[in-house]
Amino acid sequence: MTTEELIEEMKPLTLELDYADEAVVREDGRAATHAETEESADSRTKKEQIVSLFESGTKDIAEIVRRVKARPSYVAQVLQQAGHLDGYFDLYTTTGREQNVYTRYFRNVLHFRNAEAARESVARIDRLYNYFERLGDRAGQHQAMILALTGKNRARWSGKLEEAQIFSDWLAAH
Repeated sequence: MTTEELIEEMKPLTLELDYADEAVVREDGRAATHAETEESADSRTKKEQIVSLFESGTKDIAEIVRRVKARPSYVAQVLQQAGHLDGYFDLYTTTGREQNVYTRYFRNVLHFRNAEAARESVARIDRLYNYFERLGDRAGQHQAMILALTGKNRARWSGKLEEAQIFSDWLAAH
C-alpha cells in the first residue's frame, strides 16, 4: 500500500456542513417553509441559536454544528459559557480552568503577546517540567509538554511566528 493510500484510508471523518434540509415544525404543527426557517434563524445570533437548540433538547454537539454551520470548538465554548457543558477542553479553551490535578501548577503560565513573554512562559514551563522530572512524575512532564504545544499552536494561529518558534524549540529539545 502506498503512502498516499494509507493517508487516504486513515483520513479522519469530516463533518458534513452542507446537509439536506431538515423538516422544521411550526408551533401549529405544520411544516415550516424554508424561507420561514431561514428568517427565524437569521433574526438570532449564532450564540442564541446554539443555546436555543441545546435548551430545546438537541444535546448532540455535531447536530448543533450542522444546524448553525459553526466550528465544534465554537459551539462547545458557547455552551460552556452558558453553563450547559462541563469538562470540554481544546486548543482554545482557557488554561485557567481546572482540567486535571496539574492545572494549578500551570495556571497563568502561558503568554505569547511578544517574544519576551513567550520566552518567560517557556522558562516557567521548563522549571515545572524539571520539577516533575525530579519527582519521577511523567504525567506532570507530559502536562508541561501539552502546555508548550498549546502555546506554540495558539501563537502560530495568531500569526505570531517568532513566538510560536520559541515554544517549538523547547518542545524539540524535550
